[in-house]
Amino acid sequence: MGIAESTPDELPSDAEEQLRNGEQQLELSGRRLRRLPSAVCALSRLQKLYVSGTGLRELPEEIEELRELRILALDFNKLERLPDGLCRLPRLTRLYLGSNRLLALPADFAQLQSLRCLWIEGNFLRRFPRPLLRLVALQSLQMGDNRLRALPAELPRMTGLRGLWLYGNRFEEFPPALLRMGRLHILDLDRNRLGGFPDLHPLRALRVFSYDHNPVTGPPRVADTVFLVGEGAVERMAERDEPTPRPPPRRPARVFDDEEEEDLLIGGGSSQALGAPGDSLRALEAAPGLGT
Repeated sequence: MGIAESTPDELPSDAEEQLRNGEQQLELSGRRLRRLPSAVCALSRLQKLYVSGTGLRELPEEIEELRELRILALDFNKLERLPDGLCRLPRLTRLYLGSNRLLALPADFAQLQSLRCLWIEGNFLRRFPRPLLRLVALQSLQMGDNRLRALPAELPRMTGLRGLWLYGNRFEEFPPALLRMGRLHILDLDRNRLGGFPDLHPLRALRVFSYDHNPVTGPPRVADTVFLVGEGAVERMAERDEPTPRPPPRRPARVFDDEEEEDLLIGGGSSQALGAPGDSLRALEAAPGLGT
């Protein structure tokens, strides 16, 4: 059976049923949609919209009419640009843009002041989008598998940032701006081209540092409370006087409720959410769409 395809301007036949339960959530993922049906933008009370893996190539400016939207998932599509209208969603807290064809973000992206979680992994970003520097409330930034070589000196302006995923980029030197990110809990630099690290003790809040698959010969100097993932990490942690810390997840997950997800994004979470201590990293990395 093929994937259902809707006409360009109509809601899918099951949309009314989805909205009838009062949750104000619409799931369109997996359908064939070159563009978002204009009727969706008329759902002014909608709070959650999932349009993942549909082949979507463009978004209408009218998306700004979704003023109550909290969560917007647009990952695994074919978007090459974002409309300015998307930047005028005042209540948007989570935005998933991974695995598209984006080269940049609109200048007005900085208007998304409620945004707490942004996934933009698996795109074609060569430079760090400067509008992000004005998102001081952003807590989780997933930028893995892009083409970044450097980070701006102004990065510490992002004072709310707790998790930063930069795996699979093109860094050849450890970005100096990261040493001034004293509130980071999770930093992932897997699969870059780093040949060494500075002393990371200035990152006093750091809980997890992942540097696997880089041409380094050993782990960096970090506080004993940091869980390390990479060459020589196990041996380094075994030398510590304190017990090895429990590994929080290196990749954020999209399968938890709001409070649970927030805990995971900053490296916390209950043992029930994380599962067995030794399994949490592997389980989250194996989850669909997370990337490694």
